Amino acid sequence: MKKEVETLYERRFQKHLDELRWLYMELYDNDSMFAELCDNMKRFYEERNGQLKQQDRQREEHPDWYKKNDMLGMMFYIDNFAGNMKGVQEKLDYIEKCNVNYIHLMPFLDTPKGRSDGGYAVADFRKVQPELGTMKDLENLTAACHEKKINVCMDFVMNHTSEDHEWAVKARQGDGEYMSRYFFYDNDEIPSEYEKTVPQVFPTTAPGNFTWLPEIGHYVLTSFYPYQWDLNYRNPRVFNEMMYNFLFLANKGIDIIRIDAVPYIWKELGTQCRNLPQVHTIVRMMRIISEIVCPGILLLGEVVMEPKKVVPYFGTVEKPECHMLYNVTTMATTWHTVATRDVRLLKKQLDIVNALPKEYVFLNYLRCHDDIGWGLDYPTLMEEGIGEVSHKKYLNDYFRGYTGSSNSRGELYNEDLVTGDARFCGTTASMCGVERAGFEQDEAMMDSAIRLDVMLHAYMFMQSGIPVLYSGDEIGQVNDYTYKEDPLKADDSRYIHRGAMNWELAENIADPATVQGRIFGMLDRLEQLRGSEKAFMSDADMWTIETWEKEVLCIGRYYDGDKVIGLFNFSEHDKTAWINETDGDYVDMLSGRKMKAAGVDIPAYGFYYLKKVD
Repeated sequence: MKKEVETLYERRFQKHLDELRWLYMELYDNDSMFAELCDNMKRFYEERNGQLKQQDRQREEHPDWYKKNDMLGMMFYIDNFAGNMKGVQEKLDYIEKCNVNYIHLMPFLDTPKGRSDGGYAVADFRKVQPELGTMKDLENLTAACHEKKINVCMDFVMNHTSEDHEWAVKARQGDGEYMSRYFFYDNDEIPSEYEKTVPQVFPTTAPGNFTWLPEIGHYVLTSFYPYQWDLNYRNPRVFNEMMYNFLFLANKGIDIIRIDAVPYIWKELGTQCRNLPQVHTIVRMMRIISEIVCPGILLLGEVVMEPKKVVPYFGTVEKPECHMLYNVTTMATTWHTVATRDVRLLKKQLDIVNALPKEYVFLNYLRCHDDIGWGLDYPTLMEEGIGEVSHKKYLNDYFRGYTGSSNSRGELYNEDLVTGDARFCGTTASMCGVERAGFEQDEAMMDSAIRLDVMLHAYMFMQSGIPVLYSGDEIGQVNDYTYKEDPLKADDSRYIHRGAMNWELAENIADPATVQGRIFGMLDRLEQLRGSEKAFMSDADMWTIETWEKEVLCIGRYYDGDKVIGLFNFSEHDKTAWINETDGDYVDMLSGRKMKAAGVDIPAYGFYYLKKVD
């Protein structure tokens, strides 16, 4: 048996060796470091346990396993959700009840208190934050998840380390070997040149791209925050060691590796240090390494750009890179549609996504751990006379509940008082009006808020790709303002939507008389329906249909003889979708009522899933 397994590894290795060597030598031209990488790949394969190797083989035989219609994700912070990893393991029955089979554990590796950036400033890639558990707890959790057919995703922060990381500590002491793993300069000449072309990530809270370290008289490159030092991937030692961390974590049972801040990985003077060709070389090598050592895992790229521009991170059919990418722009455009009651920009966005090859899988979401940046298609909006600055202000005012007949509640993030630019924070439920309706005890407002919340989820489930819930959205959890009482969080308004899971409210999910029961019950029906209907496969044919009502969106899906039409009213008023599908009768998939897909009356914030019947 051992010989058979070794033969399997050698077959995978030989299949990819030539390309891996070519890419590595193109980047580093270092035979000895490449040989070391290959030796360690074999070692990590040998350390991979039998169950994971068996899962690898099954997924190799069915490479589209993650494209099924029953894939549904949920993301959460471990401490907010269940205290620690053992607590998450105890809540797996609840996760199953949510029809979720893919959980994204938000950053849990060791980070310094007060300088963690929500877990994205990693001090040790092989240690769990003590309050969350241990690596053994992680292994136990992933094994328990696999027994329930639940996949586990984690963040792999490649672009930088914490200043408390062992490498950074030694670099700060003047050790040249470790200084070469970052970008150090003893004067401002080169940093000044970088600043001429490199945009700032956080111009108000962390201006500039370099931090001065007076104790050693050097500048260090810090694209994000001063305590996050950018790694130098020109150094092959950095690439090798980070790949060893990558394989170490994969061997703990992780199914999906989310590569954080992918476009930033490679730095080149005279450029924006974003999306450079070498980034694709690195991601392609990661894909090859994983297909040799642990082919059962998926690479998820965090690339915050519009769909057309993120496409290169999928690679090609012959030389793939990421398995999945986030559909960030469509998320922002969705909330623009809520605020304007105008689906035209969203329809255009969906048409672009739907025209992409079916091999490309996007993750769709309404809200996540991060803020909403209003990165919309402003050239198209300008055709309607809508300017970027004024529209961003309108959106931020709308979702704070200041204008546009809005019931939303939330807060600004990273506001620039000079330019007026800002991002937005809030939970799905609060942005839909659940918070305000509950506070004011207004039943009519609550009915409207719940309808909007459910309609948006129904629309998300209809999009091309895999839907992901943010923990708490399934019960309509609202903003948590207690973060302002914590000195370590008070300056970061993103914590308004990172509140602890309210398990008392979660006990109401079976009670249709409660807000939680109403939202959970409807989402459960939609999730069950989506998982049982093949038209919802992630690689189904998709298109939009003109409704001649700017408040109503219509999406068509087709797969293997099954056709489904989704209709979504983004208005608080009853509307008619002036479609005219003349190919036969349809049935409302929720009520079972037969109807024509023509001149469909849709109630305020209502929706239909219409399936063509023979």
